[in-house]
Amino acid sequence: MGDFPIQISTRLIDRLTEDDEKVKKRTKKTKTRVPREPRLPETKVDQPQISDGSEQQKGTSTGTGWAVPPPLFMPVNQPPYSVSAELDAIRSVVKESENVVEKLRKQEKNMVQEVTQKAKDLHDKEFKIPEPKPMPCLVESNAWMTCYKENTNDLTKCAPLAQNFAECARRVRQLAKPADK
Repeated sequence: MGDFPIQISTRLIDRLTEDDEKVKKRTKKTKTRVPREPRLPETKVDQPQISDGSEQQKGTSTGTGWAVPPPLFMPVNQPPYSVSAELDAIRSVVKESENVVEKLRKQEKNMVQEVTQKAKDLHDKEFKIPEPKPMPCLVESNAWMTCYKENTNDLTKCAPLAQNFAECARRVRQLAKPADK
């Protein structure tokens, strides 16, 4: 193919050796990684960090420049008075709620009884079957009808019964006229 001339100068050699030295200077030892803890809220830049010096004694750092706070130990058993006081307060509220619910149930029961009674009264008033009026002169009417059925050949025998029925009917009409007026 084609021949290319290569010129090696002292400047090229110096550049190549400088790059090797720079690479050697740039390589750093790898640090062992510490597992990250959840981030704490960041403080303002102007505020000084509070450190108890425990990090400096241990010789470890997170690499972010933030001080790792010491572990927080909470007491296993909290004072029983606060728990019982809270429970007593909750129990009293629950008891009051149960009393209110019971009162509401009683009130509802009474209201249901009242409404049922009023509905029953209205139904009885609205749909009451009127009492039939007694038929006036029913006895006289039955007597002459029976006589006519028995004496179909001789109807004159039933004349006094028919006359009694007619008089009774006349009396009922006279009593009804003044009540209509």
